Amino acid sequence: MKSALFACAAVFAFSGVAFAETSAGPQPYPMPPKTEVPQDTAYPGLLKVHVDASDLDHHIFRVHETIPVAKAGEMTILYPQWLPGNHGPSGALKNVDGIVFRSAGKVIPWTRDPVDVYAFHINVPQGATSINIDFDFLSAVSGDEGRIVMTQEMMSLQWISLAMYPAGHFARRVQIEPSVRFPDGWTAFSALEPTGVDGEVTHYRAVDFDTLADSPMIAGRYAKQIDLDPGGPVPVHLDVIADRSELLAATPDQIEKHKALVQQAYKLYGAHHYNHYDFLFSLSDRMGGNGLEHHRSSEDGTVPDYFTGWTASPSARDLLAHEYTHSWNGKFRRPADLWTPNFNVPMRGSLLWVYEGQTQYWGFVLAGRSALLTKQEALDALASTAATYAYRVGRDWRTVEDTTNDPIIASRRPQPWLSFQRSEDYYSEGQLVWLDADTLIREKSGGARSLDDFARGFFGIENGSWTPVPYTFDDVVAALNKVEPYDWAKFLNERINQVAPRPPLDGLARGGWKLVYTETPTDYFKSAEARRKSTDLTYSIGLVLGRDADITQVQWDGPAFKAGLTIGAKVLAVNGISFDSARLKEAISEAKTGGPLNLLVKSGDHYKTVEVNYRGGLRYPRLERLEGAPDLLSAIYAPKQ
Repeated sequence: MKSALFACAAVFAFSGVAFAETSAGPQPYPMPPKTEVPQDTAYPGLLKVHVDASDLDHHIFRVHETIPVAKAGEMTILYPQWLPGNHGPSGALKNVDGIVFRSAGKVIPWTRDPVDVYAFHINVPQGATSINIDFDFLSAVSGDEGRIVMTQEMMSLQWISLAMYPAGHFARRVQIEPSVRFPDGWTAFSALEPTGVDGEVTHYRAVDFDTLADSPMIAGRYAKQIDLDPGGPVPVHLDVIADRSELLAATPDQIEKHKALVQQAYKLYGAHHYNHYDFLFSLSDRMGGNGLEHHRSSEDGTVPDYFTGWTASPSARDLLAHEYTHSWNGKFRRPADLWTPNFNVPMRGSLLWVYEGQTQYWGFVLAGRSALLTKQEALDALASTAATYAYRVGRDWRTVEDTTNDPIIASRRPQPWLSFQRSEDYYSEGQLVWLDADTLIREKSGGARSLDDFARGFFGIENGSWTPVPYTFDDVVAALNKVEPYDWAKFLNERINQVAPRPPLDGLARGGWKLVYTETPTDYFKSAEARRKSTDLTYSIGLVLGRDADITQVQWDGPAFKAGLTIGAKVLAVNGISFDSARLKEAISEAKTGGPLNLLVKSGDHYKTVEVNYRGGLRYPRLERLEGAPDLLSAIYAPKQ
């Protein structure tokens, strides 16, 4: 043994391998101490935060916060970084400016942590009983800077962006009392409970920081509240603000459909997890649209003519059902690795295909069951989703589970090659996987059971509670097996955790339908195009054009891709004639019989004419019945009695 070791040592010495403790060259500079780990202990005293939200001209929220302190010395104050519903480190720190700490009127110097830049270090002076923080939140004044959250007619006030908190404690153990100054004459809505008005300032009941962060507000000059469950177990309201007063005009039939949403959700889940619920609903093309879940409310921003242009906007009508479902799935039942003790501990999203995928599924189902979408609109929406993933070539190399990292990797920015890169596909590919599961349960049980039974048993526990109940992959599998014994672990692993090049369309076939393409778009498809102000030719020449003929998407390895087209270029002419979308569609149709398909394109400072080699005509997705197969999809979208 000794001679063998000697021989090995000789070989390493001869090859130049060194055994020194360190190598030549620089060594890393020591990292600063990590921010305090949050503990499940109460923070002593009551924080107070006041927001002046009256500066509509400059879009500025001015924040004044008071934090009681029990002792002098070093202290770390945190600004929220990891945001629930965003699933990533998207805290709006870049908008926070003019930060000043004070105690007894004297300025306290602060230092931003050089690594954890959302942490601010101060030294509390002797004898101090509290510290004050003042800062301005400079919200976007143009769409290039981010989402517009304040206009002359309305605002979206998100507490998670407008308050700081002390490190070292679970957020639910930090109590805080909020107040707001809104513009004169405005109406405000929130899950928070008002306690009184002092001049121009509205005060709200103290809550824990977790609840404050989860309780955004909307306010507006033109506002209306609609009771969606009169006489129900707890209040549910549709709180509407709009750019103009006439946009608030919901018809009785439209209101009944929104009331039906609440009833269909109760019939599905068999429970509720709030003491009251508010849809914070903004109708605007001035303030940025939004869809963000909260436990006792949701932020829902959509087209201004949601009510007044009802028939033209079916693609906007699943939003409320989706965000409402999150009260059960995502807020009450929450993936164990996504729950964090405060907003500066990193989240992990490995189960977002349940959190968002199943919510996407139930959002469309509940919209169909409540008649927010007609059955045909629900089927047409499903066709659009199925076609997207039939053309999602990135499935050849990337799993659905890996896309749960996209909120961190891409920060929800646009992707240049979406069909190849994939982007948060756990939403809608997840929806197709859950359709597969639902139809499989219905088939195997002879129609006696369905995914509805899973929803009731998994999300409908502990009626009335809104204390989160975390879950794991094994919990999901066990709950599915209670509904219908099957190898659900294998089923989910194959579709979620493994590369799956084949489109996930088994649920369609088992449900009695198939995906086909025709030369005429469905009304739902046309609605989605109009809402995005786009021309969607994904399934023909493989590109999408924006309102100004700029290319916004190109299908990887499709005809447009092979012709050298990419996003950012602008189509100027079709076959030598100035561009319009109708002319391009006509040229695509004429190319079927040998006509030319040449596009004059401007890319940067360069102009070029490209020939798109495509002869397949216009193609738009829709569903078609499979003759002789049971129609399970109609049963899925039928209202529960």
